[in-house]
Amino acid sequence: MDIFAPLGPPELWIFAYVIALAAGIIKGVVGFAMPLILLSGLSSFVAPDLALACLIVPTLLTNAWQALRQGPRAALHSLKRFKLFLVCGGAVLLLSAQLVPVLPASVLLLIIAVPLLAYAGTSLAGRPLRLPPRPGRGVEAGMGAAAGFIGGLSGVWGPITVAMLTAMETEKREQVRIQGVMYGLGALALAAAHVTSGVLNAQTLPLSLALVPPALLGIWTGFQIQDRIDQALFKRLTLWILLLAGLNLLRRGIIAL
Repeated sequence: MDIFAPLGPPELWIFAYVIALAAGIIKGVVGFAMPLILLSGLSSFVAPDLALACLIVPTLLTNAWQALRQGPRAALHSLKRFKLFLVCGGAVLLLSAQLVPVLPASVLLLIIAVPLLAYAGTSLAGRPLRLPPRPGRGVEAGMGAAAGFIGGLSGVWGPITVAMLTAMETEKREQVRIQGVMYGLGALALAAAHVTSGVLNAQTLPLSLALVPPALLGIWTGFQIQDRIDQALFKRLTLWILLLAGLNLLRRGIIAL
C-alpha cells in the first residue's frame, strides 16, 4: 500500500476508489466527466497536480473502451468527422500542459469552473448555445483550441467538447462514441505532455494505475444505464453533471485563493 502514501490515511484510499467508481459510472452514462470528477474529488484532499496525475491512466483506458464500443469502423468515422477539432486541440494541449507546474492551484481550478458554469447554467435556464450540424472550420478550430488549452492545464477537456456536441444536437450513441475518440486521443496527448512536465512520474504513475479497476467497473455499469435512457434525459443529465462539477471546482478555487 506504499503507493497510496501521497493520499494520506487509509480512509482516503477508500475515498479515492469510491470517486473513481462514481466517475466511471457517470462517464458510462453521459460519455464524459471522469477527469472532471476525479480532479474535483481528489483535489479536495490532495494537491491539484497530484490529482491530475491520478486521473491520466484511468481516463486513457476508459476512453479507449468508450471509443471502440461500436467497433473500429464507427470510431474511425468519428475521427475523420472531427479531425480539425482534434488537431487544434492536441497542439494547444501540449503547450498549455507546460504551465501546470507554475500556475497557482486557485487559478487552475477557476480556469475550468467559470466557462463550465456559464455553459451549463445558460443551457439549463433555457438559453442553450446552438450550432448547425456542420459549424464551420473556424468555429471547430477555435473550440478545439479552447478545449486543448483547458485540457492541458487540468486534464479536463470535456466541457468545451460537450458544449459543441450538445449544441449540434448530436444523437446520444454517436455523441458518446465521438467523445470517446476525442478524449482518448486527448488522453494520449495529455500523458505525453505530463511525462514532459514531470506531473506523471515514477512516484505518481503507480497511483494512477491503482485507480484503473474501479474506473473500469464504473464505466461498465454506466454503459448499462446509458442504454436504457432516452435522448432528452441524456441531455439534461449531461448539463446537470457539468453544473454540479463546476460549482465544486469554483468552491475549491475560491478556498485556494
